[in-house]
Amino acid sequence: MSASISPTVSSIPGGARDHTVAAKLSRSRGRSNLIAKTLCFIATVIALVFLAAILGTLFWLGFKGIGAHVFTEVTKPPGSGGGLLNAIVGSLIQTVLGVLIGTPIGLMVGTYLAEYSSGSPLGNAVRFVSDVLLSAPSILIGLFVYTILVAPFGGFSGIAGVVALAVIVIPIVVRTTEDMLQLIPPSLREAAVALGAPKWKAIVFICYRAALNGIATGVLLAIARVAGETAPLLFTSLGNLNWSVDMTGPMSSLPVTIYQYAGSPFDDWVQLAWVGALLITFGVLALNIIARVVLRPRS
Repeated sequence: MSASISPTVSSIPGGARDHTVAAKLSRSRGRSNLIAKTLCFIATVIALVFLAAILGTLFWLGFKGIGAHVFTEVTKPPGSGGGLLNAIVGSLIQTVLGVLIGTPIGLMVGTYLAEYSSGSPLGNAVRFVSDVLLSAPSILIGLFVYTILVAPFGGFSGIAGVVALAVIVIPIVVRTTEDMLQLIPPSLREAAVALGAPKWKAIVFICYRAALNGIATGVLLAIARVAGETAPLLFTSLGNLNWSVDMTGPMSSLPVTIYQYAGSPFDDWVQLAWVGALLITFGVLALNIIARVVLRPRS
């Protein structure tokens, strides 16, 4: 009796038609999903092939010149050997100081945009300027620093190189900090305020801790970018074939040395250029691995 009372798809007017339409939509969505997955897979394979080709070429040509002389000798004229000690030290000094200067400024600006601006005209103007700096070619930043720090003082200097790298770091950290802080649920801030904590304490002890991984990722991206920048340093610190850690004079760096050596007609200089590129790649990779291990969530 229940079978005669229970309606079926065929007994409902239009039910069979609706079932057919739903089946067609399901098949269409399945085909679209398969096409999208296939295209994504092909794009991933292409990207991985190019990445493997680049890294493979870099490792193959770079490892040939690796030796103790690279880390113990300074750059010398072609045909007389030499290493990259002065370039490595110069890059470390300028990169570390540029990040140390740019990161706190970017962190504070990003915090202001996320926590205090709330759509104010000043906040919109700061955000616009930061976005412009983020997309500006690095050579323009080098020219800007050259105009204000090199030309007026009559000489290239490591200080100008540090300032140029810091200017590149700032907008990256600003954008990352603002985005990460905006992702934090308002309930965390409200809970801190309900317990009597002032706003700055809620930001420092709660918001920063919740957004630590994202902010650290932004800093790593900034380091990866400035570690290989050449154009700003050509207009600021210029480069130095001799050993020098004097920040008031021209200072050597790996990107500039690679640029100078890669286009030279001397085989030993070209080999050192490949070694320098390999060192920068390994340095950025090691820094990312260490940061991921240190910042990974712990149960």
